[in-house]
Amino acid sequence: MRAAREALAASADDLGYPGRFAPALLDPGRATPTLVGGPVGKTADKRFSVYRNNVTVSLIDALAAAFPATMHITGETFFRAMARFHVRETLPTSPLLFEYGRDFPAFIERYEYAQSMPWLADVARIERAWLDAYHAADAPVLSPQALTSFPADALADTALKAHPSTRLVRSVYPAVTIFSVNRDSGPVGRIEAREPENALITRPALDVEVRRLSPGADVFLGSLLAAEPLGSAAAAASAHCPQFDLATAIAVMLEAGAFAAVR
Repeated sequence: MRAAREALAASADDLGYPGRFAPALLDPGRATPTLVGGPVGKTADKRFSVYRNNVTVSLIDALAAAFPATMHITGETFFRAMARFHVRETLPTSPLLFEYGRDFPAFIERYEYAQSMPWLADVARIERAWLDAYHAADAPVLSPQALTSFPADALADTALKAHPSTRLVRSVYPAVTIFSVNRDSGPVGRIEAREPENALITRPALDVEVRRLSPGADVFLGSLLAAEPLGSAAAAASAHCPQFDLATAIAVMLEAGAFAAVR
């Protein structure tokens, strides 16, 4: 991935040709920039093409590393072809390669040849959330004692501060199950899950954890992550799902380390 890093470090502005170098680097349909030349004033089309290919392959490799379950589902050939189209239309914005690919799930959602797999984009969203959780800052997690120390009549008005690693991914497909069974390289059997699944992604310690949430728990946790107090979050979850179990949802969020402190 050295070529990709070098290309990202050499910004178009630094080279004096704003907006011309980077697009040509990723689009084989563009001409070699005039600032790139060979010895004795010769053109450098072949050299630039080799460098362009190295950068593209490096970015595709970065996507493959970030989305292993997605690639396992599609197969490597399909994935790399899809990733190549994404690379050609999406320039990196950071020299940190793990940051690349934030727009990839949305690209998959509209990619013509992935329409037969409508759940694939949500699987990729879980993978992106997994990677973000992995690289999130360390922080202590909210203890049960921190909540029980509040008077019962004040608890409903209490808001919580999210742990830096916490992510919530909602899906109308069984995306958590599909993600889980495709994280390994082995064969995958028939998946019987049919119901929508929502994922809570956290990293309370060293390992990233992905949990499938019970009905209503996604609304509850989503409200808490939006800084709503516990009472309002519980009311919203109950209105959305009459079977919502508040005690179970609180136990899950504490076990998962989804929050760091009381606001």
